[in-house]
Amino acid sequence: MSDRPEIVCICGSTRFVDELRAANRELTLAGVIVVAPSEPGESITTEQRAVVNALHLRKIDLADRVLVVNPGGYIGEATSREIAHAFATGKPISFTDPV
Repeated sequence: MSDRPEIVCICGSTRFVDELRAANRELTLAGVIVVAPSEPGESITTEQRAVVNALHLRKIDLADRVLVVNPGGYIGEATSREIAHAFATGKPISFTDPV
């Protein structure tokens, strides 16, 4: 491991919580700092959802690169926005499944 570990932001639908957790674990065990989506659990308000979504864009800003967890190629609306943000800020983007 180097002096400064790589920072990876995981993006993807929280419907794939198990896959997101697996990616987080794999990266962490490889010595990577992982920033990942929140798991809001129970229902949250529209205002809370907006805060969570804005925070995730800031997580992307902190990262060296983005990993999109997209089983079966699925990319939802929020993840599409996150990918667009990562692209616009010049972050390298990779996917777990073909798009």
